Amino acid sequence: MLNSRKTWFYLAGCLFCLEVFIAAFMHDRIVRPYVGDLLAVVFLYCFVQSWVAVPTKPTLLAVLLFAYGLEVAQYFHLAARLGLAHSSLALVVLGSHFEWIDLLAYTAGAGLVWAAEWGVGLARARPVRHV
Repeated sequence: MLNSRKTWFYLAGCLFCLEVFIAAFMHDRIVRPYVGDLLAVVFLYCFVQSWVAVPTKPTLLAVLLFAYGLEVAQYFHLAARLGLAHSSLALVVLGSHFEWIDLLAYTAGAGLVWAAEWGVGLARARPVRHV
């Protein structure tokens, strides 16, 4: 089931809508900053899987490094250096400020994906018993 590109695309679409909802309506200190970052990694993984058939490890590593790279770009104020400091879209995509704990949220998102893929792998490997 999860090998279907349509399924991965559907999951990515649902996660994207959830991320937009969080960005637009959640103004708290936990869900928006940390759950949003965790889900961003899950979204990117699902989005990549919806386009290309690649193994879990390299895809997850690439997505995690990309997320880390965006956080490092925030440390160096990339949006301001590119003249995009007043663009709300750029600030949503690139982020506006660096926080070490965001790296943990990204890592937790990767861990969630890893655990889900591992669980699906176990379920597929389990023989079906007919009673």
